[in-house]
Amino acid sequence: MPGRFDRLVAAAWPAPYTERFGEWRLRYAAGVTKRANSVLPLGDPGDLQAAIEGAESFYAARDLPAMFSIGDGAWRGLDGALGARGYEVADPTLVMAADLSASTAAAIASGHATASIDDAPSREWLDLWWSVNDRYPDHLDIARRILTGVPASYVRLGGGRAVGRGVAQGEWYGIYCMAVAPAARGRGLGRAVLRTLLEVARSQGARRAYLIVVEGNAAARRLYEQEGFRVAGRYHYRVRA
Repeated sequence: MPGRFDRLVAAAWPAPYTERFGEWRLRYAAGVTKRANSVLPLGDPGDLQAAIEGAESFYAARDLPAMFSIGDGAWRGLDGALGARGYEVADPTLVMAADLSASTAAAIASGHATASIDDAPSREWLDLWWSVNDRYPDHLDIARRILTGVPASYVRLGGGRAVGRGVAQGEWYGIYCMAVAPAARGRGLGRAVLRTLLEVARSQGARRAYLIVVEGNAAARRLYEQEGFRVAGRYHYRVRA
């Protein structure tokens, strides 16, 4: 179904503030992550140029550049219209999905590290995710609001050197925030976090899992492919220069 992953990702990563413009959602989170500070352009906006200009005004009033998330469900013609207005492509990203069938259970269940699984991100969890991903130290409260905007599971293992986040979404389970401290890489901790989250997914009744990875991250893509994930969708951002 076109737009399935657009909606799943938006629901798993909710912006603290959202405003409707027709069927579009204009999301704002003080600049913390593109995902929470971009337009989700699903559905007919009516007058396309007026909708784009409305989004530009929305973000200009908040001292941010206008940004659009362009996935499979984006309104037809929008990507080209934005390109014609000088918008640049940023962060081409893959959506990868896996079937949580019994045939994959044995391979997934072989994680080797003892994990801590919590229903809220601890300060240690946040600190590692923050440091690895070079996030926004002045906006920790905003980031916490995004993460805890929906129920989720937070995995931490290897003495706090690896973390991940999982969101139950009916038959789907979204995997986010995979991070391993640089000094602890190459020891299988990322794989163990992933396998732990997939065990949580199955325990909560999920039948499929998905995750998102920047297209150029070859190491992460290789790990996910080894664990049964395959490309199921793509998106990128259009950012006003």
